[in-house]
Amino acid sequence: MSNAVKEVLSLGFPWQTADPFLFCVHHNDAFPKGNAEMGPQASLAGRQIGQDFDWSQDWRMYHGDRIPGFPAHPHRGFETITVVTKGMVDHADSLGAAGRYGGGDTQWMTAGNGVQHSEMFPLLSEAEENPMELFQIWINLPGKNKAVPPHFSMLWREETPVVTTEDAQGHRTSVTVVAGELDGHKAPPPPPDSWASDAANDVAVWIIDVDAGAEWTLPATRAGVNRTLYCFEGGAIQVDDTELSPKQGARLVPDQAVTLQAGEQKVRLLLLQGKPINEPVVQYGPFVMNTEAEIRQTFADFRKDEFGGWPWPRHDQVHDRARGRFARHADGREEHKTE
Repeated sequence: MSNAVKEVLSLGFPWQTADPFLFCVHHNDAFPKGNAEMGPQASLAGRQIGQDFDWSQDWRMYHGDRIPGFPAHPHRGFETITVVTKGMVDHADSLGAAGRYGGGDTQWMTAGNGVQHSEMFPLLSEAEENPMELFQIWINLPGKNKAVPPHFSMLWREETPVVTTEDAQGHRTSVTVVAGELDGHKAPPPPPDSWASDAANDVAVWIIDVDAGAEWTLPATRAGVNRTLYCFEGGAIQVDDTELSPKQGARLVPDQAVTLQAGEQKVRLLLLQGKPINEPVVQYGPFVMNTEAEIRQTFADFRKDEFGGWPWPRHDQVHDRARGRFARHADGREEHKTE
C-alpha cells in the first residue's frame, strides 16, 4: 500500500495550515457554572485577564475580563469559520448584526472590506457546568474579493449533514460536513464571495469521529489541492502506513484515497482541504492583504471610521440569557432556531 502521508505535524497553537487556510485553533474549555453576568462562578485570581491563554488550565477567559471570549476586534481581507460543537457563542458586529449559535452550528463570516465583531462565550447555566468546544478557522479571500461588503452566513446544525457509515465489523465513522460534499451529502452554502463558494476549489471542512476499532476510507480529491488531517482527541490512528498520535496532524497526498484505522480508543479528527489561492499573503494581526501598501491603507481606514464603529453598549456584548439560537443580519433579516 502506498502511503498518502506527505508530512507529520506537531500541533501547537495555532495549528499549522496550508493555503487557502491561514489559521486554525481548537478551543476546549470545561467552564464552570455561570454567574448572574454569564461569567464564571469562580475566582479569576492568578489569571492573565485580557490575555488568558493558559492551556494548562481546564478553561480560559481569553481576552474577556468578565465573560470568556473575544471582545470587539477588527478583521479585513479573509473569512472566519467558527464551528461550535459544544456551548454557545454570542456574536455582535459593527454592522449592527447579532446572533447566538452553538451545539453543532457554524458561523461563516466574510470580513471583506472590514468589520469589527465580538465573539463571547456566555455561561448560560447557573446550575450546571458549561462545557465548550469550538474550532476557529481562517480561510483567505482572493485579492478580487478582499474588498467585498462584510457578510455572514449561519450554517445551522439542522442543515449540516452528518454522514455515518459502518465497516465490515459494524464499527461506525461519522463525518460532519461543514463545507464541501461527501457521498452526495452537501454542506450548507458558504457566503457568496467565499473561495469555498466555487466547487472547483474543493474546499472541505469535516469533523471525523472514528469509533474504536473502526476503519474508514477518506476518498481521494483532485491533484493540486492542499489537504491536512488533524488528530485532536482520543487515541492513536493509523493513516495508511503512518500512525498519528493525538495532537499530531498529517499533510496528505490529495488524489489518493486514505485508509483510517482506529485502535482501542475513539478518535476525533478535523480535515481542512482546498485548492490554494496562490497569491501573496501579507498579514498583520487581524488584517490579511496581498501587499504592504494594502496593509498600510487598512490601518488608515480603520483609524478613520473603525469599520463603522461599535453600535453596542459593551465591547463584550452578550444577549439576554433566555434567548435561544438566533441570527439577525445587517439587512434586518432574522433567523430563529428552537433547541
